[in-house]
Amino acid sequence: MDSTHRGPEVFGHDNDGYGEDAGRRRSRDPLTEFGQQSPQQARVVQLFPGDFLLTVNPVDGSEVELCPPGEQPATPVRRTSAERTDRERAAAPPVPPGPPSPQLPLLERAEERERLVRLLARGRSVRLTGPAGSGRTALLNAVAADCADLAPDGVVRLSGYKRTATDLLYGLYEAVFDAPLLRPDRAALLEKVRGIGAVVVLDDLEFGGSALEELLDATPECAFLLAATPDVAAPTADSHLEEVFLAGLGRSASVDLLEQVVERSLTEDEANWAGDLWFESEGLPLRFVQAGALLRQRDMLRTDPTAYDEHGYFDGRPADDSFDAFGQDADGHDVPLPSLGEGAAPAALLASRLSEPARDTLHFAVALGGEVPHQAHLPALVGDTHADAALGELAGCGLLSPAGSRYRLAAGVLAQLEAAGYGEDAADRARTAAQHYAWWSGHPSVTPARAVAEADAIIAAMTQLVPGDGAGQASAAVLLARSAAPAFAAGLHWGGWEKALRLGQEAARIAGEVAEEAYFHHELGVLALCTGNLDRARAELEASIGMRGALADKSGAVAGRRALALVADRSGGQVPGGRPSGEEVPAARYEESPRLPVAIPVSGPKAAPRTSEDETALISRVAPPAGTGASGGRKAALLGGARRNLVAAGAGVALVAVLGTVVTLGMTSSSDARDGGGVTTEQPADEGDGDSGLPADEPTDASTPGKASSSGSPSSPGPSGSPSTPSGSGAPSTGSTGPSDSPSSSGRPSTGRPSTPGTPTKSPTKSPTKPPSGTPTQSPTPTPTDSPSPTETEPGPTTPDTSVSASGPSATTSESGTAAEPTVA
Repeated sequence: MDSTHRGPEVFGHDNDGYGEDAGRRRSRDPLTEFGQQSPQQARVVQLFPGDFLLTVNPVDGSEVELCPPGEQPATPVRRTSAERTDRERAAAPPVPPGPPSPQLPLLERAEERERLVRLLARGRSVRLTGPAGSGRTALLNAVAADCADLAPDGVVRLSGYKRTATDLLYGLYEAVFDAPLLRPDRAALLEKVRGIGAVVVLDDLEFGGSALEELLDATPECAFLLAATPDVAAPTADSHLEEVFLAGLGRSASVDLLEQVVERSLTEDEANWAGDLWFESEGLPLRFVQAGALLRQRDMLRTDPTAYDEHGYFDGRPADDSFDAFGQDADGHDVPLPSLGEGAAPAALLASRLSEPARDTLHFAVALGGEVPHQAHLPALVGDTHADAALGELAGCGLLSPAGSRYRLAAGVLAQLEAAGYGEDAADRARTAAQHYAWWSGHPSVTPARAVAEADAIIAAMTQLVPGDGAGQASAAVLLARSAAPAFAAGLHWGGWEKALRLGQEAARIAGEVAEEAYFHHELGVLALCTGNLDRARAELEASIGMRGALADKSGAVAGRRALALVADRSGGQVPGGRPSGEEVPAARYEESPRLPVAIPVSGPKAAPRTSEDETALISRVAPPAGTGASGGRKAALLGGARRNLVAAGAGVALVAVLGTVVTLGMTSSSDARDGGGVTTEQPADEGDGDSGLPADEPTDASTPGKASSSGSPSSPGPSGSPSTPSGSGAPSTGSTGPSDSPSSSGRPSTGRPSTPGTPTKSPTKSPTKPPSGTPTQSPTPTPTDSPSPTETEPGPTTPDTSVSASGPSATTSESGTAAEPTVA
């Protein structure tokens, strides 16, 4: 039995049918595809930003490379009118559940409506300015319906809420062109939007000045209808925008609107109360919509005080004080009108009469900075299966307003609820929302488009947690950013992607999670590279590589270096370290420091023999000319710093010395083997020394006079029978700088090794050795020189060959009686 993988017999079961039991256990796994864990949980998406191929991998980090040939996406095509209509319908805010709200008329806006349509028909762009709650969105909807057939690309509805000019340009491009997974670069984007001819209705504009001029200049064929509040920056002085100001409603129109909301005529007291409210609110339509909700609640309380119990509005309250909280009389049939202050700021009173799930939803909205979660998330956040109906209650009371494809708290509601104490548990609510969104956005069944639709609420949750004042808040923000950022990138919402990455990086720094901080730096570098910001990309990638190197994250560091190589390639430089762009950085290794070159003096005692371990070439020291000064020192320092330069220089100097010596020896050589051979200062002239030999690079065959050497150059035997290399060989000896001694009497070739310490040598002396008897001698005349190159002499008349050996510096007498230059090692 295997002690590691135990069978069922260990637990008292029979081993028969063990495989069948395993099959039955596997049948307990979910049979449907929903909820079943697939082998690959990560949502890996490939995008095409510009000429790059971006692989968004939520596990290991994004990878970017140049798009391979043949994998470029298809050319974007324009959407048809039906496709634009379907897309606009899908991007509209969802209809809240519950009974439909009454359709309110557009009162006292006919003049502004006609003027806006007339300007847009002429191709003029208009900026509609009005206070929050003045009905700008309702007027934009009416104008958009009137301009449906004015432009070839129809009407494009965009939301400027928390969007930049670049975000809006990409939004316009995606609304007109069908190009999935393709995000053009800046140049291609401007080229595409320049040819778009549409009426662009832009609500909630949040920028002006040069950014607004950039948006208008990039789209010369579009007519813009921009809606903004007075606190937004104004256009530039030379802007060609038409300005239209939107004021509040008159008193009679305000009363009419209140009657439309209540769906009945007002009493005299209610009409007087509405007049006072009009004066207080300056005729803003939003205030009268909320005031109408207060009157509807009052009517319901007066008709049936227990009506809210059916919906669970007053669960947990005592039965005897259910109406005293709303000012009900003892008879139980009258509820007074709200005060003027409650009518001007009705959010707290309206919320107190809503259901418990609706109030919990308001708590979450306050915790998220006014962002209301989608109705599909409310049951999980609130803990009630019917909490999705709370969105209809809030919208019916005028506490919500549309923002793009979702809802947020209406103007002024957030401040009113915070004053009523709805923000006391904001930190706990934000952490709960962050944990929920982290699980939801990372689930494989959630598409990037759905995550992008909830981007504002997700980013708001991270924003509330990033200061990290409470325990676990920073870690929750890191987890949420880690899950949501890849979804934003895959959904081409790169503005939200950048915000999530920066918030996640700050939260990781606060929490001390270095690995996650390195991930966010890497993603920010990839994002900057794809958007063309090379300086920021280089800084972010270098920070990521440094952190991952400290963590020994080899794969992450390699991915960062690859992206950094692309940055260097785009910027025309090199990656840090002087390597060419695109070259892989080799792994760290240990090397010995280069050995310094060995300088051999020109005169004086002989240098120590070189060992086989020293691979550095020997160089003769040449005295610099006078006046070189620091310049010569700098050149020498540069020469000594490069090993290959030392080898080349040493070989050249040694070649000059060897060539001069060999030429001289060749001229004085004789074919008579009876004469003694020349010797060097390295070793004595000892015919019986069997340890001396030729260098390794010289020919070793001394038995055949005149045989060609291994290098292909002819050689002539010297006086002692050893071949000498002429100057035409061109190959210096690597074992010695002078000619070697004669081989041993046995004719064994030399090994080329230097003499061992035990080899006896003769001390240098100035007296020459006595020549053999019967041989005419001539005293040598050595001519020492400071130059490492010998001097060649012209041969004179032929005389008997005479060689004189000295134990000091060697001197060889030529046939003409002229002394040759001494050999300098």
